[in-house]
This record gives sequence, structure tokens and C-alpha cells, in this order.
Amino acid sequence: MSEEENKQETESPAEETAPEEAPAEEPAAEEPAAEEPAAEEAPAEEPASEDAAAEEPADEPAPAPVAAAEPAEVVHPKQLRKRERSRHEGEPQPPRTPEERAAERDQRRAKKATARRARRIAERGKRTPGTGTPPAERPPGPQKVRQGTVVSDKADKTITVKIEIVRRHPVYEKVVRRTATIQVHDESNDANAGDVVRVVETRPLSRTKRWRLDEILERAR
Repeated sequence: MSEEENKQETESPAEETAPEEAPAEEPAAEEPAAEEPAAEEAPAEEPASEDAAAEEPADEPAPAPVAAAEPAEVVHPKQLRKRERSRHEGEPQPPRTPEERAAERDQRRAKKATARRARRIAERGKRTPGTGTPPAERPPGPQKVRQGTVVSDKADKTITVKIEIVRRHPVYEKVVRRTATIQVHDESNDANAGDVVRVVETRPLSRTKRWRLDEILERAR
């Protein structure tokens, strides 16, 4: 029994030493494990770049609405009509000649004109007629009256009268006298050359006559 105990005792230290050696070998196995986190960290950085790339497009679309709004303002009416025709979902019309298209266009225009005319007539019927602005009262102004001497009575129903105009000069304050001749209408040919007459302004009676004879003040001697 003593030999068996000795054998067990000799074996037990071997077993005890075996576990002691195992921890010495573990660091060699742990080295790849220490490298694995480094390999795992590399893909961990990729999502960060993806997030940054995802954030960049989010900032870029901001000017997109401005670029889309600018062409909308410059679109030509023909382009708008083409877009409306392209969105048409009904059955396509058969091919037509230019004359047929012109006739259809005239028909559409006539129909619109009839509807427009009817609408305007209806609107006029709804409106109440206004009185408008009353005409301004313009009383006749005072007629000009002049006194002069008959120079000529040769024409029929017309005499030439010379009138003297006396006015004070606005700057030099000197009395200035000047004469003027006018054509006067004499309906009955009463005035003669040398008579002193009084004439009154009237409506235009001819190309040169704007005066008529009012009274003969003094006959020529």
C-alpha cells in the first residue's frame, strides 16, 4: 500500500504541475483573441463613414427647390400645352390635316366667343345704370366791347374798324399806344368810312370776322 500511495503522491504533483503549465500556454492562445478586436474595430469605423455620407446628401438637396422653381417661371406657353397633351389619358385622336385643325380651332374660338358674349350681356343686365356726372354749368362770360373808327366799308356786310389800344408797360410803366384793325360784321351796311362805332365780340362768323356792329356812336362829317 505504501508503494501505491507513493505512486499516487508522485502522480498528484504531476497533475498539479500540469494545471500550472496550462496558464503559461494561455497567453499564446490569447494573442489572436487580442488581435480580433482590432479586426472588429475596423468595420466599426465604416458605419461612421456611411453616416457621414448619409448626412452629406441630406444637406445637398436644400438648393434643389430653388433650381426647380426657376424653370417653372420661364416655361413657354407652348411647352405647357405640350405637357397637358402628354398627360391626356383618353383615346388618341386620328391624324388630321392642318386645314381640319384650323377648322376645329375656329370652332372652339367661336364657341368661346359666344359664351363670353352671353356672360357679358348677363353682367350688364345685373348692373344698375348710373346717373353719371352732371354737366358743369358754364355761364357765358362777359363779351368784349371795343370802340373804333371805320376804315373801310367796301365789302358787303363787312367793315374794317381801327381800334386804339392804350396800356401801361409792365416794366417801364410808360403808357404805350398801339392800333389794330379788325373785321366787323355789319348786317345792314349802315356804317360808312370815318364813323365812330362800338363793336361787340361774337362767335366766329367767317375766317376773319369775330366781331359784330353794336352801335354807331358818331357819323363822319
